[in-house]
Amino acid sequence: MTTTMNLAVFSAKSYDKEYLSRVHAASPQASTAITLTFHDFTLCSDTVALAAGADAVCVFVNDALSAPVLQSLADAGVRAVLLRCAGYNNIDLLAAERLGLLVANVPSYSPEAVAEFAVALIQTLNRKTHRAYNRVREGNFALDGLLGSTLHGKTVGVVGVGRIGLALARILGKGFGCRLLAYDPFPSEAFDEFGEYAALDELLAQSDYVSLHCPLTEGTKHIINARSLGIMKKGAVLVNTSRGGLVHTESVIAALKSKQLGGLALDVYEAEGDLFYQDRSGEIIEDDELMRLMTFPNVIVCGHQAFFTEEALTEIAQCTLQNMCDFIEKVPCKNSLVGEGHLRVRPESLPVRI
Repeated sequence: MTTTMNLAVFSAKSYDKEYLSRVHAASPQASTAITLTFHDFTLCSDTVALAAGADAVCVFVNDALSAPVLQSLADAGVRAVLLRCAGYNNIDLLAAERLGLLVANVPSYSPEAVAEFAVALIQTLNRKTHRAYNRVREGNFALDGLLGSTLHGKTVGVVGVGRIGLALARILGKGFGCRLLAYDPFPSEAFDEFGEYAALDELLAQSDYVSLHCPLTEGTKHIINARSLGIMKKGAVLVNTSRGGLVHTESVIAALKSKQLGGLALDVYEAEGDLFYQDRSGEIIEDDELMRLMTFPNVIVCGHQAFFTEEALTEIAQCTLQNMCDFIEKVPCKNSLVGEGHLRVRPESLPVRI
């Protein structure tokens, strides 16, 4: 490659800079072809001017690439949008197609990282280790209120069996001895060795634990709502490490209050955009629903950290820079969602418009 292009990285935290810079420096191909420019800000209509002079932008889950933002990027000469994540509900793919932009994601990065974190959340709620930790620090070693149950023999419903869902099924089926049910409109035979497929309502009615691992689309938005929560086995536990918009927050609060839902673990939240990945500890958080959730002793909320491992960050950096190299060399990018003016994802899997 002889052409050097500038990649503007938005929402760049210290770890993004560290891992992208490390992989960039270690790759003869990337280091000679790509110049990295880091911006701490999210990419949105207020910050799109910072992309001036860039050939491509690199964004994360809370950057908002609406049609007007994409138009501004195209007008500034940007020709590619690289997502350093698997999900793409934060970008208007139809607008990108119209503008002739390349859009590529990182379809898989250490699926075990997210699956293992989902198991950690299940076990934390189940065995109440979060409450035990706080008690013991205060010198309280009483066991009252900490009674849990064994996962062995319990039924776990996996909604979405891509790489992460399969990794979760492998851990819980082979490791814990759980019975696995799965729901996915595009079933894969790879799940057959771990369990069986079921209709969503059947899965919800039978599962002691339900773990969400599907993208956010028009078909999956608020897949967990008042109706589906009413179908769930009373006292079941819900875990979401996928996309916040899969869960209707007001409905889960009502289900927790009525004790229909026995526990809730969220690593994602439907209104996380202005909160997550920031230190808000010195501020008044005005999101009443999120604050209400965190008053329940059987609720755990984390800050979208399931992916956050050394292995995943390395894979994300490697895949992102390879996507950029493919763009520079004008060779087909295997991870493109939009390329050469064509949409390359199923129409029914298009994300919810931002």
